Amino acid sequence: MDYGQELRFGLFPTPDAADLDRLLVLAEIAEVSGLDLVTVQDHPYQSRHLDAWTLLTVLAARSSTLRFALNVANLPLRPPVVLAKSVATLDLVTGGRIDLGLGAGAFWDAIVAAGGSRLQPAESVDALSEAIEVIRGVWRPDGTSLRVDGRHHRVAGLHPGPAPAHPVEIWLGAYKPRMLRLTGRYADGWLPSMGYADPDQLGGMNDVIDQAARDAGRDPSSVRRLYNVFGSFTPGRGRGGALSGTAENWAEQLAALAVEDGMSTFILGTDDPGDVRRFGEEVAPSVRDLVDEARRSGAGTTRAPSTAEVVATSSTTAQGDSRLDVHPTVDDGTRLSDQAAWDEGTRPTFPAPASFTYSAVQQAAPQHLIDVHDALRAELARLRDIVEQVADGRTSVGSARSAINRMTLRQNNWTLGAYCEQYCRIVTGHHTLEDVSVFPHLRRVDGVGPVLDRLEEEHEVIAELLDHLDRALVALVADEGSGTQKLQEVLDLVTDALLSHLSYEERELLHPLAQAGFQ
Repeated sequence: MDYGQELRFGLFPTPDAADLDRLLVLAEIAEVSGLDLVTVQDHPYQSRHLDAWTLLTVLAARSSTLRFALNVANLPLRPPVVLAKSVATLDLVTGGRIDLGLGAGAFWDAIVAAGGSRLQPAESVDALSEAIEVIRGVWRPDGTSLRVDGRHHRVAGLHPGPAPAHPVEIWLGAYKPRMLRLTGRYADGWLPSMGYADPDQLGGMNDVIDQAARDAGRDPSSVRRLYNVFGSFTPGRGRGGALSGTAENWAEQLAALAVEDGMSTFILGTDDPGDVRRFGEEVAPSVRDLVDEARRSGAGTTRAPSTAEVVATSSTTAQGDSRLDVHPTVDDGTRLSDQAAWDEGTRPTFPAPASFTYSAVQQAAPQHLIDVHDALRAELARLRDIVEQVADGRTSVGSARSAINRMTLRQNNWTLGAYCEQYCRIVTGHHTLEDVSVFPHLRRVDGVGPVLDRLEEEHEVIAELLDHLDRALVALVADEGSGTQKLQEVLDLVTDALLSHLSYEERELLHPLAQAGFQ
């Protein structure tokens, strides 16, 4: 059943304390790629995880368009009054971009080890119901003191407030009948995860929520249906209901979940920057188009291909070998700057094999590199357009800010600098990932070492150029109308260096990637 809800798409990264830089870059890529929200899991007892609420606050402060939520808050270790106050505060700070996922609790041994109380399943649902009453009471500063006399949560005469900036939604991670009924009666959204609630189980769970909503006098469509999803963009790699195949395959599968099962917010669990981009730039727009078409036609029967069908469709290609059907982006030699970041004539080359055959799976790795590079080129083009309109007098910095607003990018007094800085961080993150992960792996391919050495040297040069661009932006934003010539000069040199570098990297690494892959 399609509830007709607005489609949203989000990211669900791992809050790994050992990989903080990558996590920050993932959130930035999510925003630039057009995703709507970022959510963070909350396991305070997990020694490898950053504190979810502190992390969420940092991510929200670095963003201007994304929504954020805990996915889901560990209620046994987060007192509801303090949690409500934290949510309201961050919602006010961000201008209404915070929602709240709640769970009854799990992993009770770990909760007890962290100082929480062990609850039986029925008790944990009761505690969650009481907590919702407390949290919503704190958000309603109507002049009367708040009193909740629950078995697990008690509030006696608390002065509520402040109210959040917008009506914060409470989403429940629910699977069992009692939790599903609680969702239908009281929650603003249902937030299950693939693997705990696979696609073929969603219909029955939705029925329980819908009936509980109707019994409580609510419209079932008022309960937002969210879904944590997982998968692979490699055909046939999805397991246990997970998504698999091309971006088009993903779009068809998610559109079916929207039209047939009413799921309207899809949150991708991944730590892969390329997958984040593909999800935001390719999958999400295609899902919206497919669902819009189905809704206009009144169809309701859009069906995604099953994993078996995706495997069957791709098996012929995967089993057969072919020559490399992935082509590097050609560097036509055009240069904008009269300076040069390096001597291109000294670049080493990889001796491509005279005879070779690669399967479709092997060719996916070099194609992925080009996809990532194309996204970087697109962001560079947007950046240039904004800066050049200001630099040549076609528009003011203020008008440029309005243009950026239509592109759903950063919006405030330092928009131009903020967006450029965000782009610079994304490029730096991409290069850092190559340096610490991909390149060491590729060194096992004979003959590629000199190329990788040169690419790493160029990464360092590009990082220095991006620092120069940052400084030019600071000067421009500090004094509108001045500094544009210097900014343009630096931007031209960055453009020449980056486009040349990306083409060189593709030209020399397609064969090594096809032979060795990324990992």
